Amino acid sequence: MVSAAEQLSASLTLSNFSRATELKARIWFTLGALIIYRLGTYIPVPGLDASVLKGVFESYSGSILGVFDAFAGGALGRMSIFALNIFPYISASIIIQLMTAVSPQLGQLKKDGDYGRTKLIQYTRYLTVILTAIQGYAIAVGLEGMGGSAVHNPGLFFRLTTVITLVGGTVYLMWLGEQITIRGIGNGISLIIFAGIVAHLPVGLSSLLTLGWTGQISSLSVLMFVLLAVGVIVAVVYMERAQRRITIQYPKRQVGQQVYGAQSSHLPLKLNTAGVIPPIFANALLVIPASILQFSGGQSSMSWVNDAVAMLGHGQPLYMLVYASLIIFFCFFYTSIVFNPVEVADNLKKNTAFIPGIRPGKATASYIDSLLTRLTVFGAGYLVLVCLLPEFLMAEYSIPFYFGGTSLLIVVTVVMDTINHINSHLLVHQYDGLMKKNKLVKGR
Repeated sequence: MVSAAEQLSASLTLSNFSRATELKARIWFTLGALIIYRLGTYIPVPGLDASVLKGVFESYSGSILGVFDAFAGGALGRMSIFALNIFPYISASIIIQLMTAVSPQLGQLKKDGDYGRTKLIQYTRYLTVILTAIQGYAIAVGLEGMGGSAVHNPGLFFRLTTVITLVGGTVYLMWLGEQITIRGIGNGISLIIFAGIVAHLPVGLSSLLTLGWTGQISSLSVLMFVLLAVGVIVAVVYMERAQRRITIQYPKRQVGQQVYGAQSSHLPLKLNTAGVIPPIFANALLVIPASILQFSGGQSSMSWVNDAVAMLGHGQPLYMLVYASLIIFFCFFYTSIVFNPVEVADNLKKNTAFIPGIRPGKATASYIDSLLTRLTVFGAGYLVLVCLLPEFLMAEYSIPFYFGGTSLLIVVTVVMDTINHINSHLLVHQYDGLMKKNKLVKGR
């Protein structure tokens, strides 16, 4: 007889995938939503001269606006209705999560289960609209101040139209991301950013090949860069799967007249518990002041504004220092949100489980917290190294930044997460099939 586990592992094949109708519907929904998003990046904000705007944004290609444009799939360079992408929603989520640690009222909502979670999501949506309106107005003013007559009819009507259009685009992407999470496969917000990066990768590849073809960089440098990119992908896969397993012991117990022997299990702690969230959050926060400074830098008579624009450029020490600091901060902050050692210790104590050599309760929570802190230090260092790699490449070789570690990190992590979701759905589908088959056998 073949065990159920062996049947499950053998059944995760292409034929099993073809029978998973719900999974196929989720995948088609996800693909359709991402196609709609990509089409929206080509719908421009009304009242702009596309040819003039293209020339203006080409001058910002090596700046932080270029990073934002790559993550937005070129939507900012085309000044489309999705120019701000999903980043205002991410910024609002950061602010609300920070406020839950400061405000007792919001902190209580976080503990109130589904009701509190629903209220926090509602507050996040309201704050997203406010942040998008502020950024949209700043962009409208900045476009009017740019040279080349990028705006046909500057004035209040153009500003109002731009704000309404950008708010509507961001709110729609926020809703679309939630729909992908509920009705599709994977995390909708991450997949939207993933789609923008992947759509921009061919542009980066052609730019790299052009640099090698025209002799601006040597063929050996191009080959070394490709090997480096492969190495980064391998490192990201390895580090994202790395974990520290804590041994958990269950004593003998009696349920009714049945006596169960002592059992041993493990508690996995990921090396990078925060995942790809810290780089996304860091980019979302860093792009706001940098965008405002760069939009106003060329028109400002104040020298400190122009100096700030220069220091926030790619490869500059200030930019790399702020970027690394934000990544480290969000690594620890997001890890503290998604993993609570006190709750884990309490759950182990309720189930009469313990870590060998560690007393249940506070001692267990302190032990898990110390291990998690050390792992987060290594995880944050790994993220900083991967994400700062494109900055050194830009400064040394002028290679397109969207080929760097940040983009590869997001792409690889999102692909791994999506594959895990697909495998989970296939496993559940096959498990249901085995249950139905067993019922039929017992009925016979």
